[in-house]
Amino acid sequence: MNDRSYRPRLAVPEPEDSATSTQRAFGALAGETRKAVIGQEEALAGLVVGLLSGGHVLLEGVPGTAKTLLVRALAAGLDLQEKRVQFTPDLMPGDLTGSLIFRDGTFDFRPGPVFTQLLLADEINRTPPKTQAALLEAMAEHRVTVDGEPRDLPDPFMVIATQNPIEYEGTYPLPEAQLDRFLLKITVPLPERDAELEVVRRHAAGFDPNNLALISPAAGEAEILAARQEIAGIHVHPAIQAYIVDLVRSTRSAPAVEIGVSPRGATALLRTSQAWAWLSGRTYATPDDVKAMTLTALTHRVRLRPEAELDGMSTERVIDHVLAQVPVPR
Repeated sequence: MNDRSYRPRLAVPEPEDSATSTQRAFGALAGETRKAVIGQEEALAGLVVGLLSGGHVLLEGVPGTAKTLLVRALAAGLDLQEKRVQFTPDLMPGDLTGSLIFRDGTFDFRPGPVFTQLLLADEINRTPPKTQAALLEAMAEHRVTVDGEPRDLPDPFMVIATQNPIEYEGTYPLPEAQLDRFLLKITVPLPERDAELEVVRRHAAGFDPNNLALISPAAGEAEILAARQEIAGIHVHPAIQAYIVDLVRSTRSAPAVEIGVSPRGATALLRTSQAWAWLSGRTYATPDDVKAMTLTALTHRVRLRPEAELDGMSTERVIDHVLAQVPVPR
């Protein structure tokens, strides 16, 4: 049996007739984003789940797969403050967090681009680890400390980072501590033939990826906070809570794994499963909700043994094997 059959494909569903106004808003947000991006349904669904869950998302894919366009289109559909930072080898920590400027005999704080609600960290692994680490406090605690003084970030606050595969020249792998701060890691694949043909057709008809005026805001701060409150009420049966824990613990004992998923990964899987259940129009989570989110919530939290990597093993295969082996609650 193909392991891929153990986890459902992700795609933001159309809201049902009984959907709440907030569920309709996020269904509309997905529809607006599709006006600019074709064929990346799983990546779009992951971004929406990350936004609803109050976490950060890492997008990985080869250049030219619409990672940046996807984030820009999503941002255009949100009525939020948004800033983009192009990560380069000479980017300094103060370029992100801000700095003190001496003016008229006193030091004034000049906020950096991290002081926004939606931060696009483009090609995050093209900047050295010192600058990457400047985001750690912001992602973990929603604040930054400059000259010993902590400064709160807006709420909601979300980092969406893109990166090229680490095999590409000029990249710096993200440390495990920072990877673990991302709620989800989503692999953006090359599109299917039909989707790629539609991309070419749109460009031939005059589509300009630098002009996203065709996208209208569909959700804002009020809808996000209301949705998160509704999601917090999604019921997760104790048997499904135990299923999540068993999945996470199984990654730690897998023969190919050097470091398995931490308890933070278990809570990430819980939160995203609730968000997916809410998007699907239910008031309770099911095992399929957990399966749907397992790959994106856990893969980046697993580190393989070097010999397993040499044998061609991947973290995706480990997660699929775990899903196949752990008993599903009835």
